[in-house]
Amino acid sequence: MKKIADYRKLLNVDKSVDLKTLKSTYRTIMKECHPDKFVNDEEGRLAAEQKSVEMIEAYHFLVSICPETIEQQLPIYTETITNSGIQDIDWKAQILTITFHDGSQYEYFGVQRNDYVKFVNADSLGRFARRHVFHSYPYRNVLKTATVVA
Repeated sequence: MKKIADYRKLLNVDKSVDLKTLKSTYRTIMKECHPDKFVNDEEGRLAAEQKSVEMIEAYHFLVSICPETIEQQLPIYTETITNSGIQDIDWKAQILTITFHDGSQYEYFGVQRNDYVKFVNADSLGRFARRHVFHSYPYRNVLKTATVVA
């Protein structure tokens, strides 16, 4: 959850920000710190490049957890958690990463260590996740499902 708060602070938005406002704020910030504005100032250009990279990362992350994005992706998410089994799980710094057999991967934020331990030790990972993970934590899709062309 600290990562989310840090990104919101970096872009100077609150947790109720909508996608349109987030995009507008991001564009305004990028206009101010774009490296091309520092043509004759090498040090300023390098600092602007670093800030731009941070802003881009923050923006893409916040877009991925924005309610509009979550709502748009809900049918895909529901399909994945309903019909695809869990292939792998990983936990680091309160971020639980679940990889599904269909190739999708989701991150769940704010997962405490004791919840992760219960998850790992559950008789059925799928049942535990349906009851205690899938709809209990903010999440984002970090790996798109591979499309198979016939």
